[in-house]
Amino acid sequence: MRYFASSALLPDGWAADVVLTVDGQGRIAQVQRQQACPAGAETLRGPVIAGMPNAHSHAFQRAMAGLTEFRGHPQDSFWTWRELMYRHAGSMTPERMHAIARWLYVEMLKAGYTGVAEFHYLHHDLDGGPYANPGEMSHRLAQAAADSGMALTLLPVLYRHGGFGGQPAKPGQRRFLHAVDGYVRLVADLHDAYAGASSRDVRVGMAFHSLRAVEGREMLEGLAALDALDPAAPVHVHIAEQQGEVDDCLQWSGQRPVQWLYDHLPVDGRWCLVHATHVDPAEVARMAASGAVVGLCPTTEANLGDGIFPARAYLDAAGPSRWAIGSDSHVTVDAADELRMLEYSQRLQWQRRAVLATAAHASAGRAMLEGALEGGRRALGMPDAGLAPGGRADWVVLDPDHPALVERAQDAALDSWIFAGGRACVKDVMTAGRWRVRGGRHVQEEQAYAAFRAAVAALAK
Repeated sequence: MRYFASSALLPDGWAADVVLTVDGQGRIAQVQRQQACPAGAETLRGPVIAGMPNAHSHAFQRAMAGLTEFRGHPQDSFWTWRELMYRHAGSMTPERMHAIARWLYVEMLKAGYTGVAEFHYLHHDLDGGPYANPGEMSHRLAQAAADSGMALTLLPVLYRHGGFGGQPAKPGQRRFLHAVDGYVRLVADLHDAYAGASSRDVRVGMAFHSLRAVEGREMLEGLAALDALDPAAPVHVHIAEQQGEVDDCLQWSGQRPVQWLYDHLPVDGRWCLVHATHVDPAEVARMAASGAVVGLCPTTEANLGDGIFPARAYLDAAGPSRWAIGSDSHVTVDAADELRMLEYSQRLQWQRRAVLATAAHASAGRAMLEGALEGGRRALGMPDAGLAPGGRADWVVLDPDHPALVERAQDAALDSWIFAGGRACVKDVMTAGRWRVRGGRHVQEEQAYAAFRAAVAALAK
């Protein structure tokens, strides 16, 4: 199939009159510029951009979005929110997980995401024991991704303890817990299940929940097993999200979380440090030097009152492509919203505008989009993406008739999408060479929503 775009953002910049040829495997075979529209080609009406990677997701939490917006404690914070999340997780079945994740991935596609890193720790049955197939919940997520058309980086999470220094886990965490040997077997089984060309839309990596939940020796054991399977596989970890976590880590070890991590683990470019909200200048420098990606989740971090990541200092040290965005708890599902929140948090902190614009791109929207695309691909372990030969045919067509985009082109269209229009500006979305969203509606929207609604109703009983 061939597609003609009058305006497309390619890896080296905007190009006019672009012909994109997609092969039978759903990958881009050829990109040609300044071409007349070929006979039989489909015209893409509106600016065309690469699909956005979502670097951090807890799919099951979409069903509880909006249910925690009340003050249950005078000092309400992440820690009080977490107790409500445990209760929600306690009644999640495999069928409900599939329904919620499929609908979430439909929403993501409609919002401009085409790939997601699923930080998955809800492994076990309601009583905390393993399912007959220990990968039951993981396979439900993979099926949801396949049903919707979302590329998936599956990150089964090692979760061992309830606090720093190997403290006992709480009852609400029983469904998350693994012995290291059982966890390693799970990762190996998933790697085998999704290896090969037939499952190339699923990448299996590894995640450690946090320094609270996994000790250093356990992480090293997990990494050794992962290296034997796939030494390039992505590795993710929650780190320094809340000030309370930093304080507890200091009390336990005498070090801040990121400092401890770098002193004890071989952190390099395949790592994604999720949140890293509370870091000092020395930690910023170490993160930048290591090549790791920082996974920022601005709407969730704002919703939980986590704090503000020092994005300007980090970008100055690391460069523009060592960060990614994620929607985490999915209080909102909108790629533009995450980018807008990130920039606005920096504006409030610095009391000036366009903080995240760069020397290469005066447009804050363009600078953030380019950074989040490249950093997100690194975080998902899917570098062969983007509007270039060999990449998966994943792209987004923005709606030129949306009021925010009327008479806007190139960087002005990006800025208007991110800062004025949001997800309503996303018109058509293709993944792996197949249209998933047309005219703002997903091809499976009705049935996916019906199953989601039934799952939410069951959870509410």
